[in-house]
Amino acid sequence: MHAFLPPHIQVLERGWLSSNNIVFAQADVTTVVDTGYVSHGEATERLVDEALGGRSLARIVNTHLHSDHAGGNARLQRRHGCRVVIPPGLRDAVDAWDEALLSYTPTDQACERFTYDEVLAIGGRIELGGQEWDVLPAHGHDADMVMLWNPREGVLISADALWRNGFGVIFPELAGDSGFAEQQATLDVISQLAPRVVIPGHGAPFTEVVDALSIAHARIRWLAEDPKRNVDNAIKGLVAFRLLDRGRMPRAEVQGLIDHNLMTQRGIRAVVGDDTAPLTDWVISQLVRVGAARLEDDALVAG
Repeated sequence: MHAFLPPHIQVLERGWLSSNNIVFAQADVTTVVDTGYVSHGEATERLVDEALGGRSLARIVNTHLHSDHAGGNARLQRRHGCRVVIPPGLRDAVDAWDEALLSYTPTDQACERFTYDEVLAIGGRIELGGQEWDVLPAHGHDADMVMLWNPREGVLISADALWRNGFGVIFPELAGDSGFAEQQATLDVISQLAPRVVIPGHGAPFTEVVDALSIAHARIRWLAEDPKRNVDNAIKGLVAFRLLDRGRMPRAEVQGLIDHNLMTQRGIRAVVGDDTAPLTDWVISQLVRVGAARLEDDALVAG
């Protein structure tokens, strides 16, 4: 339990393959915000059950529908019969289960199909833990992401718009759409809110908000100066994500992820060009260099 958080908010810090789960157990409508990655579903179910202390889960709220934030939706739906509330932008994609629009095919990530019951109203409010939270747009990392803001407590659930040391990959830019300016605008909104504490999508909640914003502002300026930096960061992160999930990736699998999934996005193709073999070598060398992996028999092994 983090001393600077109200007692009715429990943050289940999950690392990087799964997003944090934020549980509101002491409420008429028990709720979890974001549900982690599908391969961590058993752990998500156990941790949420423990946080609920024997109560049933009434509702899931998703800040956005990336696989690491919505991957436990279906499992928790089956267990608890709970309602699911999603941001409005991808409701049609969920209805049709369009895995390309939902980003699962381009990233080669899994998410078990789920259904939703309600759609968040941008600029509206939602009750969490017996208090009103504002639903704020948070474009940048994802074009359809939201943040949740409790002005009474000064608590911001920032999703992947602000971490202690940065923010998530700017995915719209990978698809050839605008994202850098939108991320800058989202950071400006957070600056204006001046939250007392931020609960990020990954990592521990923090109160060093001014410092985190300074880091984030500098980073978005740096990325916007050269879009290749965002592409390089994304490719490293997406290969590392798969490696964390599978534990081992032969070189051919790394090459296949780049060729058959990541290269389907026009923003990546525009930067990378047609010859992806050097890129594969570079990604492997980078992950080994930073200690995220080691090379064994021409395969990456999670470090």
